[in-house]
Amino acid sequence: MGAPRSYRTQAVIIKQFKLGEADKVLTIYTPEFGKLRAVAKGACRPGSKLGGNVEPLTHSSMMLARGRNLDIVTQSQTVDVFPELKSDLWGMACGLYVLDLVDCSTVENNENRPVFELLLSALKWLGQSGDKEIVLRYFELQLLGYLGYRPELYNCGICGSPIKAVVNVFGFDQGGVLCPRCGGKETASRSLSVDALKTLRLWQDCDYATARRVVLKPQLASELEQVMQGYIRCLLQREVRSVAWLHELRRTEAC
Repeated sequence: MGAPRSYRTQAVIIKQFKLGEADKVLTIYTPEFGKLRAVAKGACRPGSKLGGNVEPLTHSSMMLARGRNLDIVTQSQTVDVFPELKSDLWGMACGLYVLDLVDCSTVENNENRPVFELLLSALKWLGQSGDKEIVLRYFELQLLGYLGYRPELYNCGICGSPIKAVVNVFGFDQGGVLCPRCGGKETASRSLSVDALKTLRLWQDCDYATARRVVLKPQLASELEQVMQGYIRCLLQREVRSVAWLHELRRTEAC
């Protein structure tokens, strides 16, 4: 017996683009199927029942019909639109970065329920009061772990010796911390302070309630961002597009 022609799933809408005059092609992330692309027919028409339920930064409950090339969204009901997140430009930019990173780092039709749950949680955390930089760094670190790219933070990625509480090096190609002796030979790397190492180690294995209690001074926040962005850039072999918008907003707010 074949798979059912229709199925229901929870979905976070990652992105969309217009197809013809009336339809939209969606990229969504689901708990059962991972990332999918689907067509929302008529979503661009005024008064469409699908319209507002298939916008990016929306959590929806969907009914889909299996199609020859792309599945078709037949029903969609909004579960959450993250209003606190969308009411703040910086928060919305952070949310779009989270969506963009999931899109860039995952392949279609590959179930990973922890990634779905992490994505949904991160969008909720970003809508709460607190340091959004902590949410982004914590999200990046947890996402990498769920995708099989958990950074090694306790032993040198080259010689295997235990990492000591000194200034070390994060080797992007090696996927983790290098001791000072081995790190000096690597070009794709960045120095890693003791405070940054301690923070990464904590966040790698704690829940968000614990992670958010860390107080990030600007210098430490900048260092952690450069380390994580450098590692992600190395893995993807390109920059996540929305990073440029985050940097531009940060520069604008600083003026």
